[in-house]
Amino acid sequence: MKTQTTVQLLKSTIGNPVTRTILKGMSKYCEKDKKNRIEVAIELYTGQRKDACLSCKATEKIIAKILDKGGEAFGLTTEDIKKKFRDPYWAKGLASTIRGVAEFGVRKPFTAGAPYQIVWDVTYACNLRCKHCYATAGKIWKDELTTEQAKHAIDVFDRAGVTILAFSGGEPLVRPDIFELTRYAADKGMYVAIATNGTLITKEKAKEMKKAGIEFVQISLDGSNAETHDSFRGIEGAFDKTVEGIKNSVAEGFFVEISTTVTKYNYKEIPDIIEFSEKLGANWFMAFNFIPTGRGEEIRKVDLTPDEREEMLRLLWNELKTRENINVLSTAPQFARVALQQEEKEKVVPTHFYNPKLAGQLVDLAEFIGGCGAGRFYLAMKANGDLQPCVFFPLKLGNILKDDFEKLWRENPILKDLRNKDILKEKCGSCPYRYYCGGCRARAYAYTNDYLSPDPGCIYNKEVYNKTIKKWS
Repeated sequence: MKTQTTVQLLKSTIGNPVTRTILKGMSKYCEKDKKNRIEVAIELYTGQRKDACLSCKATEKIIAKILDKGGEAFGLTTEDIKKKFRDPYWAKGLASTIRGVAEFGVRKPFTAGAPYQIVWDVTYACNLRCKHCYATAGKIWKDELTTEQAKHAIDVFDRAGVTILAFSGGEPLVRPDIFELTRYAADKGMYVAIATNGTLITKEKAKEMKKAGIEFVQISLDGSNAETHDSFRGIEGAFDKTVEGIKNSVAEGFFVEISTTVTKYNYKEIPDIIEFSEKLGANWFMAFNFIPTGRGEEIRKVDLTPDEREEMLRLLWNELKTRENINVLSTAPQFARVALQQEEKEKVVPTHFYNPKLAGQLVDLAEFIGGCGAGRFYLAMKANGDLQPCVFFPLKLGNILKDDFEKLWRENPILKDLRNKDILKEKCGSCPYRYYCGGCRARAYAYTNDYLSPDPGCIYNKEVYNKTIKKWS
C-alpha cells in the first residue's frame, strides 16, 4: 500500500467535513468517565473497560470502524490492533491525532489535537554550568511551580490529551519532589521521560526512577572523552559521572537516548560519540541543533556553518544506515531533506519524531508529519509555568496557571503561524522541502528575532547566515 493512500485513508475516514464535525464533539473530555471520549472508546474497544456513558459507547462504534479499517489497510488483524492500543500511550496518541484532524483537518504538515509531547523545565537549579545552556541554569527561580501547582499542570495536560511529558531543567533530579511528580504523571497514563546530565544517576537512583514511572532517559554527552565533555559542561569529572549514569540507566532497563549538542567544539568527534554510545548500550543517539539562546548567546561563534551542518547531517545519515544497534537521529529539520536527496531511490525518510525504514511507503507521510514539531506536536514549559513553542524558543505564549491551555493550543496566533509553512520567508517559504523540513524556527528567531525568517543553519540560506555572523562580529 502506498503512503498517498494512507493520507487519503485519513481524509476519507476522519478528514471529511461531516465526520470532522461529529468527531469534534466526540473528542472532548468526558466528565462522567474522567477521560477524553476517544480514550474511553479505545478502552471499550480493547476490553480494558466494561462500561461507559452512552456518548462514549457511541464513540466506540465509530472508533472501532476507524481502527479496523486502518488495520486492514496495513495488514493487521483486529487482535493485533487491540493489543497495540491497550498501551495507554497509543490510545492517547490516537485520540490526539483524531482530535487534530477534527480541529485542524488533514493538512500538510499535520497539527495534533494536543501536544504529543511537552518538555517541562521543572527547575533551573543545576549541578553543572554548561556553556550552551538555553536556560542559563544554575539557581532555582523564586517563582517555580510548587508541588500542588505542578500537579495542577499535569492535570491540565492529562485533560487536554498530552501523550508524553518530559521533565527537564536545569537538572530535574535535584528537585526534591521530582519523583512525586513523575509518578503522578505516569499514573495518569502519560509516557514519562526525563532529560538529565546523568551525573546523579547512581544504581540506587536509577531504581528510584524506575519505581517513579520514568521510562525514557535522555542523557547529555558532549564529547567522546573527558577533555571535550568537561570543558563544555563546566565541571571537572562530569564525564566519568555521566558515563556511569548512562551505564546505570541501561542496566535498569530504561529506553536510553544519548544527546549531543553539536558545535565546532565537538562535531569532528560525532562518529566517536556515536560509537561510544552504541557500546554503552544506548537505544538512540540524538544530535541536537545548537541554538544561540540563554548562555548559548555568549558562544554564538561556535555554531556550525551551513556547510558544516550539511556535512554533519550527511554523516549522521550514513551512521543511521550502517549502525546495527543504535538509532541515529537529529533535531535539525534539514535531516529529512538530506535523507531524501541522498536516498531518492530508497525513499527512506527520518523525521524529528519518527525514523521509519519502510522503503517507498513513507515519503508522503513524512511530508504530512513535517519537520520541526514546535507548535504542532510539541510545546515547552518553563519552571514558572510559562508556555513557549520550544525550549530553545524563548517566546511566551501564555501561562499554565493563568490561561486556558486547550484554547491556547487551538487559537494562539503564534502557533497558527508556526503551523503554516507557506508563510515562511525566503528561501524557506518556497523551498520544495518546506513540508518535510520548514527550517528550525527557534534558530530563525535566535538569529533574526523573526520566527518566520529563513533558518540560517541551512545551506540554502548562507546569505542570511553570513549577514548575521558579520553583524555579531
